[in-house]
Amino acid sequence: MAVSVKDIQNDHEVRVYLARSTEYLGSLGFTEHGVRHAAIVSARANTVLKELGYSQRECELAAIAGYIHDIGNMINRYNHGGTGAIMAYRILARLEMPPEEIAVVISAIGNHEEERGHAINPVAAALILADKSDVYRTRVTNTDFAKFEIHDRVNYAAECSALAVNIADKTITLELTIDTKICPIMEYFEIFLVRMVMCRRAAEFLNCRFGLRINENQLL
Repeated sequence: MAVSVKDIQNDHEVRVYLARSTEYLGSLGFTEHGVRHAAIVSARANTVLKELGYSQRECELAAIAGYIHDIGNMINRYNHGGTGAIMAYRILARLEMPPEEIAVVISAIGNHEEERGHAINPVAAALILADKSDVYRTRVTNTDFAKFEIHDRVNYAAECSALAVNIADKTITLELTIDTKICPIMEYFEIFLVRMVMCRRAAEFLNCRFGLRINENQLL
């Protein structure tokens, strides 16, 4: 039987690694990268390919990649995509996923970081879009507002984020609601411009145009 995202979610090893990743990154002041983030990225990656008419199995592989894309943070934040891909290989091989599918999933995981990632296949493109779209205040682990740095402010200011796929217009749009009293929109671009460029390229790989809509204003 084919490995499903449910198998991944229920796997003890995956649960431990995601929990430790959350714990370790939290101690360093990074935003949340645990089960909540994993579940959202998994669902959004699946939806992107589903809306664009990809096969059910490709959608499931995107969901799997989305759920475990950040497990490498357990070891180190630096190059966590590459480390996570190696960790994911061991898990997927243990679950007896075919090499053809493992290759797709781990290449997507290894290419989701903006510093070194590329949309090399549909699963990788969907993962990039899903991952970079998760901007939301509950991701902030710092509880002292006075000590917020720019990443904390941008995420905390985000009251809503969604990724909308319009198959008729061939567009994939990140829709955000940001409290500008907490963070001016310019600060969003200050730290996320590279991510938006990555999203544009990922959307283009899927033969779509990437859009950005903030507070009902179309910016891209």
